[in-house]
Amino acid sequence: MITQTHAEVAAAVRSVIGTHTQAQDAGRTEEVAALYADEAVLEVPGGDPIVGRTAIREAFAGWAPTTPQKHLVGNTSISVDGDTVRAISDVVFFQRTDAGWTPLIVGRYDDAFALVDGAWQISRRSTTYQM
Repeated sequence: MITQTHAEVAAAVRSVIGTHTQAQDAGRTEEVAALYADEAVLEVPGGDPIVGRTAIREAFAGWAPTTPQKHLVGNTSISVDGDTVRAISDVVFFQRTDAGWTPLIVGRYDDAFALVDGAWQISRRSTTYQM
């Protein structure tokens, strides 16, 4: 059973999401991978689920930015039910081009979190794109 208050859990989960976003956009693959539980699952549109921290690290290394990019994540709704913590967030992906910052993808993250050795980690992230 989670012993933290909802506010404490929400702050920690938002911190994980923000750290993930900043590290991903900067290409800091190791930092991104460290936010996932050992047996985490990452689901992205158009691909098979990526299972385990090692495979997730390899995936993010392959997606490392070659041009400036930003993921703007917001409207995060966090729910706590027993030992289950879930966060739903909207995301817009921008890339800088010759024309300036261009939005390329609008989507949603559906995240599940696990408390591992006193730290919140992503146990599952399912990304969907909204057309």
